[in-house]
This record gives sequence, C-alpha cells and structure tokens, in this order.
Amino acid sequence: MAKEMLDEIDHQILDILIENTRTPFTDIAKKLLISAGTVHVRVKKMEDFGIIMGSSLILDYEKLDYSFVAFIGILLNKTKQINFVIERLVEIPNITNVHISTGKFNLYCKLRAKSTSHAKKIIFQIDDIQGVDRTETMISLEESFNDKNRLMHQIFNEL
Repeated sequence: MAKEMLDEIDHQILDILIENTRTPFTDIAKKLLISAGTVHVRVKKMEDFGIIMGSSLILDYEKLDYSFVAFIGILLNKTKQINFVIERLVEIPNITNVHISTGKFNLYCKLRAKSTSHAKKIIFQIDDIQGVDRTETMISLEESFNDKNRLMHQIFNEL
C-alpha cells in the first residue's frame, strides 16, 4: 500500500528524516532542490497516511541517573487479564515498553530505574498487580546495539 503512496521525493525526504528527525524543512528543500512548502505538504501527507507517526527524542539516561535497565517477563493467572494488566503497567512511568508475547510469559516489559533498589520497588509494584502470577527479571549489563535507522532505510528502499 505504501508503495503506491510514495514517490522518489517522498523517499528522499524520509531518508533525510530517518538520519535526523530535527532537520529543518528548509534544509531538506535546499538539498532536494524543492520548496520548503513542498516538503511540508509531503510530510503532512505521510503523517495523514500513518507512515510518519511523530518523531522521537533520544535521551542519555546515564547522564540523567537512570542507567539501570531490566527486562521483565510477566506470567498472568489468566490470559483474558492482559488488557487490565497492561493498563496498570502504563501507570508505572519506569516501564518504557510492553509487549504481548508467546512462550513462557504473556508480557515482556522494559524497565528503567536509578538503581537495583529502585528497580526492586518497581518490580514489587508489578507483582502486586491483580492478575500477575509471577515475574522473571533479566538485568541488562550493557546495551551493545540500538539502531532502528538501518531497518527504516531497508524498509523504504524496498518500497
């Protein structure tokens, strides 16, 4: 479906925005030899089609003293409680991602905290959610790789 909606100019705009979402439309226009208004209209079109869904801000959590990262598998008493549990997890700001999954656990989530004792409080909070049978925590020692740009480039090159 996206193939029919996007032309080469759209691809070039996306390519630039993938590398730096804060690139001003005027800079994109100069680079592509089109008007800033054209860039604006095309980005708006891609937002309307749901291809672009905002932009993101990247924080250095270490500098903000939130360097502790853990992944938590959550097993529920009953699968039908999944929406209720997700709603409770969303209320915990330290939970940054939640995935419904297959396998050993119903849910996997990512937690950011200041320390192990801070993480322990959050994990106990998760354990107290009605419907949670048990959790299993895996502590991240170091993030070795985090690059979604390469995948985005591949997707748009395939279009």
